[in-house]
Amino acid sequence: MEPVLTVGLDGSPESLAAAHWAAAEAERRKLTLRLLHAWPLLAPEPPPVLAEVDQNYWAKRIVHNARAELQARHPAVTVVGNLVADDARNALLQAASESEMLVLGSRGLGTVESYFLGDVSTAVVARAERPVVLVRAGVGEREPSPVPRAAGGVVVALKLHGPCDDLLAFAFGAAAARDVPLRAVHGRSVPLHAYVPWGVDHTITEEITQDVRKRLNRVLGPWREKFPGVVVTDAVRLESPARAVVRAAESAGLLVVGRREHRPALAPRLGPVAQAAIHHARCPLAVVPHV
Repeated sequence: MEPVLTVGLDGSPESLAAAHWAAAEAERRKLTLRLLHAWPLLAPEPPPVLAEVDQNYWAKRIVHNARAELQARHPAVTVVGNLVADDARNALLQAASESEMLVLGSRGLGTVESYFLGDVSTAVVARAERPVVLVRAGVGEREPSPVPRAAGGVVVALKLHGPCDDLLAFAFGAAAARDVPLRAVHGRSVPLHAYVPWGVDHTITEEITQDVRKRLNRVLGPWREKFPGVVVTDAVRLESPARAVVRAAESAGLLVVGRREHRPALAPRLGPVAQAAIHHARCPLAVVPHV
């Protein structure tokens, strides 16, 4: 099967923003762009009928309109439409397994509302076999072809325990494709023993920072050699990892976080950093499953 990048369409502004972002990404990566619309009540394709009696009219229109707009802006990209008679969650998970990347729209929510997200996008992110990118309305890439240098760098969140090759491969590849810097961010809460009556013992925090920076350099070293054209910086923040990552993403063009493929049975499918990023990051967010 030809490599494809799939975007889920439902007619919302969020999904259209995702489609524009996906088209620009497909052009950078020289991939076919597949526009997927899933609806359980899709009828088997009948002979040509009038629009007013075609049960699939609105589904076709969503895909057709998006395809026409994207093809006009990105004539070099092959854009195909795909209508699937299935539940959106099932269809998207299947599409993710067949794609290099899945792109979905994500609603921008307020501080309180964000904890009640629970939509299809979140469920798909938590289970997809391949990277899923969430794009909010208003940040889809709408530039005419050829695709220019993307605004903002790439930020990747690193935990520094366990393998992270899939995560770094995606992050470095994204930065190289955009010709932008990559910033590796690690958050570490200040340990209790660092607190003293007058505040924080800076000797201890400096030791922690230097140790983390050495570990970051060891992890990033091989990837710097593989991607010599990518300018890489690191940021060690002495605060909760979730807060550090969300703050670091404020000026980013793309945030990349990891998701463990195999988590303990009773643990949530998404860790606290991924959850915080989904709810609060304003830039496009890539969630990359890894071992």
